[in-house]
Amino acid sequence: MTTAKEPRSLGMPWEQDYGYAQGVKAGDTIFLAGQVSHDDAGRIVAPGDMQGQMQRAYENVRKLLAQYGASMADIVDEVLFVTDMDAAFAAGLKLRRSIYGGIPVTASTMVQVERLAFPEFMIEIKCVAKCPAPPIDNGPRPETRPR
Repeated sequence: MTTAKEPRSLGMPWEQDYGYAQGVKAGDTIFLAGQVSHDDAGRIVAPGDMQGQMQRAYENVRKLLAQYGASMADIVDEVLFVTDMDAAFAAGLKLRRSIYGGIPVTASTMVQVERLAFPEFMIEIKCVAKCPAPPIDNGPRPETRPR
């Protein structure tokens, strides 16, 4: 028996070339591949600017989650791979509350690496999210009339 998987894409050429999905839902869990700073055409956004790249990478996270009906509030774990720890920490202090709509409630790890897939990338963000529970349908409510 294999696990049912729901893959999602951002339409980037390297997804097909390398052979992977940007997101995969298995059960009620969403696994996102590391998101980087690219626009919808695959062009690198904010080269040399950690804050700009962090903002754009989170925007790509948000786009993928939305494909599953999820949001930033559904993230339970994130790993930030960065090429400059000091710049990433400073950028995170400025951005994270606005990105998460308040104080983030997520497990978070930041790791400095020598480089990412393309040398211009300064940050890659990998996330795990839980799908929001569907609304409970208890059927039609009985009419209540005063007696």
